Amino acid sequence: MNTDQALNAAADWWHAVLAGFVRSGAPAVPPAVLAGIVAVAIALSIPRATWRWFGLYVTFVHELGHAFAALMTGRYIHGLTIGLDHSGQLASTGRRGFGATWSGFWGYPAPAVVGAALVWSVSAGWAGAAMSIGALVLLVALVFLRNFTGILVALASAAVAQALVMLAGPVAVSYAVLALGVALGVGSVRDFFKVAAVHTSRRSQLASSDAWILSRSTGLPAALWLTGFALVIAVCAAFSAWLLWGMLGG
Repeated sequence: MNTDQALNAAADWWHAVLAGFVRSGAPAVPPAVLAGIVAVAIALSIPRATWRWFGLYVTFVHELGHAFAALMTGRYIHGLTIGLDHSGQLASTGRRGFGATWSGFWGYPAPAVVGAALVWSVSAGWAGAAMSIGALVLLVALVFLRNFTGILVALASAAVAQALVMLAGPVAVSYAVLALGVALGVGSVRDFFKVAAVHTSRRSQLASSDAWILSRSTGLPAALWLTGFALVIAVCAAFSAWLLWGMLGG
């Protein structure tokens, strides 16, 4: 590919990204289609075979939740890593106290919040904008990644997002965003039960729990932080369900 072709391809991509910010009408999703979308989301998030791979994306969103919360309070991001075992770590520095606590909290709830935001974007006619923003965020996130697995997850996710931005029509984008939003919500619930189990039956893994880390740094019981995670996830799930019900069409 010569320079002119590369520039033309970049221009086409940028125009496709900008085109996503044109608001469309909220779709009326037939019950059978909605059932299919939910089935796809569950198929991504529940079976071990698919969760092995989709769970890496959920972990990526989890760590981006930490990163965004850290940036909100003026902390500096030094790197982000993701492991094939669905582990993740964010390295950030800044003042201790509220900033560190705020950043530490917004890991497990992040996929549920993003999932609810994606479902809302479809209901409000902004599915294209959600996909365009997601495509850009995934590319920017590459700057913070510090291991091969994390980079692969980001590149694969970005490639899917870019392909949808470039090639899919509005209806297909809406359905894809809905499926991703529901899948992130289901994945968030699955991860919550996983971290809750660490505090009950797998206590040898406590050091990996955000709730345990928050408890150590604040002096507040881990159960309080787990309850906070659960409340945010439950609110997002209820909000998403309400939006999905409102989108049902004939």
